[in-house]
Amino acid sequence: MLGTDDSQVRTVLARMLEEDRTTLARDWAGQEPGDGRSAQELRREAVELLESLREALGGTLPVSRIVDQAPAVRDALTSLSERRARAGAQPSATAMAILALKRTMLSAIERHTDDSALRYRAALLVNELLDSAGVLTFEVYSAGRERIIREQHSQMLELSTPVVRLWRHVLAVPLIGTLDSARTQVVMNSLLESIQVNEARVAIIDITGVPTVDTAVAHHLLQTVSAVRLMGAECVISGIRPSIAQTITQLGIDLSHIVTRGSLADALATAMQLLGDSTRPGAVSG
Repeated sequence: MLGTDDSQVRTVLARMLEEDRTTLARDWAGQEPGDGRSAQELRREAVELLESLREALGGTLPVSRIVDQAPAVRDALTSLSERRARAGAQPSATAMAILALKRTMLSAIERHTDDSALRYRAALLVNELLDSAGVLTFEVYSAGRERIIREQHSQMLELSTPVVRLWRHVLAVPLIGTLDSARTQVVMNSLLESIQVNEARVAIIDITGVPTVDTAVAHHLLQTVSAVRLMGAECVISGIRPSIAQTITQLGIDLSHIVTRGSLADALATAMQLLGDSTRPGAVSG
């Protein structure tokens, strides 16, 4: 079987990419679907990738490793995929763009040589090279989407766990939904930072909107209470409904060392008691 790393083939392709770079870029950009970018931008993107491929083919790196190990090629493909992702293109559209480049290069090969054997070897090399390029663009798109999803998830966690200043030196965190490890960490970070900024002395964690409390949730609450106390503040847990109280008892979870109240109003009243004289009008604040 003929190898695709034949030096003669690489020389022909590198020369073709150098001599016909402008034509190749124009032809490739002309096959691109409209995504809001100008033809000039598409041609500039095409020239960047074609130039990086020319340099790589002129080197000694095996074709099978060019996409992964040639920095210029990898950077050009990564930028190409990321720009399309930001423009709202689907990964299939980016894959089709790579296929369009393959067709463009194969057509150019026919113009550069009449040697059928050389054409065949060149086609093998182009297929191997651009198939790897297509895989990389898909991986970049997937990684970008996962990053966006993680960022959005983190933002949603922050929005779903607001720290509210109820009174001077009194903060509250109304929790709604399931309390897992990731969310507990967000709650803890936000609460501790707010305690420091507001010089809070009492923090109320309201779990009225938490549907169930199991061992894991109770453990997360205990961790948060311990962290709050290390900051020099007292912690009150409110929203302990009868069903949750029964569940905690059945699970054998000991919350006796934590101040708990049935409602947020009761917790606020308890906070006022904990603050003592400092809440009275005209009192000197610490």
